[in-house]
Amino acid sequence: MKPLSGISVRRTRGYYRFWTAFFFVMVFVLLGGLYYATKQVDYVWRWYRVPQYFYYQDEIEITSADSGTIAGVEEVRGRTVVTVRGPGFEEAYELPAKAEPRMSEGDLVFPGDVLGSYEEWKPGLLLQGLWITLKVSFLAIVVGIVIGLFAGLARLSENPALKWSAMTYIELIRGSPLLVQIFIWYFVFGTLVNQLLAANGLTQVPPLWFGVASLATFAGAYIAEIVRAGIQSIHRGQIEAARSLGMSAPQCMRHVVLPQAIKRILPPLAGQFISLVKDSSLLGLIAIRELTKATREIITVSLQPFEFWFVCAILYLVLTFALSMLLQWMERRMVY
Repeated sequence: MKPLSGISVRRTRGYYRFWTAFFFVMVFVLLGGLYYATKQVDYVWRWYRVPQYFYYQDEIEITSADSGTIAGVEEVRGRTVVTVRGPGFEEAYELPAKAEPRMSEGDLVFPGDVLGSYEEWKPGLLLQGLWITLKVSFLAIVVGIVIGLFAGLARLSENPALKWSAMTYIELIRGSPLLVQIFIWYFVFGTLVNQLLAANGLTQVPPLWFGVASLATFAGAYIAEIVRAGIQSIHRGQIEAARSLGMSAPQCMRHVVLPQAIKRILPPLAGQFISLVKDSSLLGLIAIRELTKATREIITVSLQPFEFWFVCAILYLVLTFALSMLLQWMERRMVY
């Protein structure tokens, strides 16, 4: 059954054609207005420069570390081995099979001279930023779900310690901006944790994990409220019926309440996850090169802000649209 099918007014075919045409005319007018405005500011569009920031061919050079003479250039098992001999030392540089040697036997070399080079395809800044955004968002969603589920159940608990802890956590997180929380995680908790680790001779935690923690704790507070509302939406009669059949409280929650509550919390969860993906753009302020920060770096070099901000927006749209479709598919699978 379609939503609002009982109260919608029947429309004629001409009505839909008119408003469909109106929509496309409006889109074309907006695009045309944007193009006209860019012409007025004498902006030159250079879309052909965009692909190189997705994937590019890099030239890898193998350089000499010391000065000396090329003692030999020979093929060993499909690879080229260049031997540099100097006063009191002899070094062998193994070049990949696809590398082209640039030196011959008897040539003089100095530190930094190129012995050979080869070309290799590498992901550009946009792909690297997209990957970091995906990685951070996925980890934050998974951890946020775990935090939100436990906090939501604790919020409904009759145990005062659990209930008040959950309420304090939710109000603290919801009462301050995400950007402030990211700075607290990075500059306060990050400094304390890394200094303690360094004092004990342990490896320090990279900024990415403090970014994930800030996003996860932020999303967890909102997910907790979504979980609480979903559980409370289940009619009390079903819980009483389950308990009268001999189920314990955990069994009732697992077999009766949660399966129904999950179907109801999926739509608001989708909105929360999409919001989290977009919020990950703030992590660029703590030196995490996610998609927005990568775009800013590209614009600094290329001086082409129009093209790359549009590309950045389209990439975010692709991410959020794919996530929305996935959650809608999960919702349909659970309903039918």
